[in-house]
Order: sequence, then C-alpha cells, then structure tokens
Amino acid sequence: LALRAASADHAQDGFPASLAIDADSGRKSGWAIGGQIGHPHALVAEVAAPGGVEGPAVLTFTLAHGFGDHQTLGRFRLSSTTQPVPVREFPAAVSAALAVAAGRRTPDQRAVLEAYHRPGSKTLGPVFAELTALRDSLKAIRGVPLPVMQEVGEGSRRVTRLLNKGNFLDPGDRVEPVVPAAFHPMPAGAPTNRLGLAAWITSAENPLTARVAVNRYWSALFGTGLVETEEDFGTQGSLPSHPELLDWLAVEFMSPTEAGAQSWDSKRILRLMVTSATYRQSAKTPEAAAVKDPKNRLLSHFPRRRLDAEMVRDQALAVSGLLSGKVGGPSVYPPQPDGLWRAAFNGERTYMAAEGEDRYRRGLYTVWRRTVPNPSMSTFDAPSRETCTFRRLPTNTPLQAYVTLNDPAFVEAAQALARRLLREGGSDPTDRIRLGYRLVTGRAAGAEDVARIVRLLADLRTDFAGRPAEALKFATNPLGPLPPGLDPVDAAAWTAVANVLLNLDAALTRG
Repeated sequence: LALRAASADHAQDGFPASLAIDADSGRKSGWAIGGQIGHPHALVAEVAAPGGVEGPAVLTFTLAHGFGDHQTLGRFRLSSTTQPVPVREFPAAVSAALAVAAGRRTPDQRAVLEAYHRPGSKTLGPVFAELTALRDSLKAIRGVPLPVMQEVGEGSRRVTRLLNKGNFLDPGDRVEPVVPAAFHPMPAGAPTNRLGLAAWITSAENPLTARVAVNRYWSALFGTGLVETEEDFGTQGSLPSHPELLDWLAVEFMSPTEAGAQSWDSKRILRLMVTSATYRQSAKTPEAAAVKDPKNRLLSHFPRRRLDAEMVRDQALAVSGLLSGKVGGPSVYPPQPDGLWRAAFNGERTYMAAEGEDRYRRGLYTVWRRTVPNPSMSTFDAPSRETCTFRRLPTNTPLQAYVTLNDPAFVEAAQALARRLLREGGSDPTDRIRLGYRLVTGRAAGAEDVARIVRLLADLRTDFAGRPAEALKFATNPLGPLPPGLDPVDAAAWTAVANVLLNLDAALTRG
C-alpha cells in the first residue's frame, strides 16, 4: 500500500517527514530528528489507496536505516488507525498551543497556530504565502550588517596639539574643537561633536545651507540655479540673478508654516516651486526676450532643457509600459553593446545583460564602473564619477540621436510602445497616434502633426509589406514574440512610428 501525506512532530532541516515514505532509499533521503535526539517523536502517514483490501489483513512495515551506528533508533512502536483522513501529527509547538484553551493562549501560541494552519487555507493560503515571502525579504535586508560610527568616550579621545612649524616631533599647545571665529558660533548648549556640527549647519544663523539647498532644487527644475555656479557661492562664483527670491526661498525652506508643516521640508519647497507661475509659463521665447535676455536668466519664459542622462531612457521605458517600479536593491545590468568590458579588462570580465524585471530598472540602479561607464549615459553627458560633479553642462551631438534611434534599449521601448498603442488606442490609426503623442510629450497632437504621422505610417506599411521577414525581426527583436493575432507588418510599422515619437524634441526636452 502506497503511503502519502507524512507529518511529524519534529524534523531536521532538509530531512522532512515526507522523505521517509518516498521511493528514494539513499542516504540523502530520509526523515531525521537532528536537534532533538534523545526525545520521543512521532511520524504519521496516510494510506494512499486503502480500497481493494477485503476482510482481515496483515500489515507488514519495513523500516530502512542507513545513517551510521550512532544514530540508530532506540525504541519504536507501530500502530494503525481507522480514523478518516486527514491524519496529521502536529509539531510539538502546535500541539502545546492546542492543549491550551483558546481564551488563555498567549500571543506567541496564537502566532504558532496561525503560521501552521494559514498556508493550508484555500482563501488565506495564497495571501499568507505572499506575506511570508515579503517578510523573508525584509529579514534579508535587515540581516545585512551595517557598520555605524560611534563616538568614543570622553576619556578615550585623542589629544590634539598645535605642531610647531608642522613638526610632529615638536607638539605645542593643546587645541579643542570649535568653529572658526569668522563664522557664526555654535548654538547654545550644542556639544562639540557631529551632533553639534549638524545643529550648527542647520542653524537659523547660518545663511548658507538653506540657500545652497533651494538653489539646487531650483536648478533641478529650471536647468540653471538662481546662482548659476551651484558649486561656488563664494567670491569666485556668479551673483544670484534674483537675490531677493533666493533669500525668501531659503527662509521659507527653514521656517515651519502656520498650517503646521515642518521646517526643512524638501517636498513642500519643491511643490511651491512647481506650482508657481514662473514654472508653469510657456516655453515659447518672446521676440524681445531673445534680444535682451538670450540666456533667459530673468525667466521671461520657461527654459527648455534636455532631460538628464538617467531620465532619457527612464522616460522611454515609462511611456512604453516597461519601466519597473521596484525600489532599492543591488545594481542591475541593462543591455549595452557587447565586448566593452572584455576590451577594458583584457578579456577577464564580461558584461551579462540582465533579464526580466532588472532589465527595465531605472537608470539610477545601473551598474557603474569608472573605467567603463555606461556608453548611453556618457553620450548624454553623465559624469564618469572619477571626480565630484556639482552640475552637468548638457551638449547636443549627433551621437545622442544615434543612441535614441538605434540603441537596443530604445528599440525595445519602441516595440513595447507600439504594442501598447495597438492594444489601448482603439482601431482608428489617428486615435492611436494621438494617444502616443500625448503619452510621449504630455500634450495633445495638432492636426498637422497627426497628418504627418499618418502619412509616415502608410509609407512604412508599404515598405515592410515587401520585406515580411525583416518586418517580423524589427517588431520582435529584442522584446520577444508578438501577441496572438497581431500582424508582423502592422507591428513593425507602428514600432517605427513609436521610435519616431520617442525621438521627438518634445519628448527629450523639458519645456
């Protein structure tokens, strides 16, 4: 008689009760009780097919043991039961919890029972499995050792002395930590350590920290800070274009609001900037402003600026529906031209492009090597990270167009965008074009824009109709097979249209 559904009150990791009744009789398969040797244990199994036995019968059990002389069974007993299935032997902790009246169980005992019974529930089982996986991932994160600097005790601190003429063999008077006299003093009661330094940096008497912070936020939104030299607020830097505005934003950033919003709230100050009339004005350049203020430092209109290197690919993935929303984790390896790492490391390193979700992570998570930076990002002026870069100076080169037109990552995004337009845009080509234009640029397409793209679509269909094999390759490589029922020629034509949309100036430029 075959046995099934084995359970035991205890099992060693890697040797569950189920291995006692499987077909494998080798040393690596069996039930073990490591960790509780010397204690009584029980194992229960059900008869898989009891039918076919008529009248009295003799049950013969064969126990196989092959784990050495020092792990033999002491005393054992075999018994059978006519109890209806399921028949289970609960783990010891579950049995102990069940022996206590429901109203008197401790939180730990209730947790033991929930953890044992919920996985088998038809309704709660899948939810519980997902919750368990999330908890395990959280444990893995929390289990990563994180070194934390700790201040040494008062009696263990190093004595620092002024060295006469810089000679370490001729120490002079002892010196204590303090801020230079030219700056504002430490806040009252602040300790002379890192905590005190943080309080000093964020003190209301310090005019620099908040001004530098809001200037960088302004630069991130408008392309150029109120002080153009973000890295230099000193005498060698540029003067602010709007000094009163810079001061007001700094004070607003440091001060709590009457509504109770806390000070130093980055989200609040960013919201204030993006909801301002200055940020929301048109990017069209007035004729007078082009003559009087060619750099638009007075912000008579919104300054147009190309997206940063990390954002160019992110936007293509986002509008196509491929972008992963996963947050955190190790660096990922999106596709890049083959052979770069082998050439840089004498053939000793290879770049293995990621598959699945990691292939579509944000550019923020792309692995970075200073000796072999990501070629697409470098083309769009991402710094090599060999030195600290406070601000990027964007360029406009033909190589950038080659990347967004031909890079496999952008071709894949175009394929996904084409399938999205065919899936969500309805059956009318003009409706699909309007949807794609709005997704990519954030605004409605004009009649002339739609007419041009309609003509382009017709020409592409005619061209690909004469090259069906190339059309299939263009529509599927590297994204993968087409959805059922989608014509390869139609998919290839829309892929080319999507590629054009992703390369519009309005798609790569803010403003």
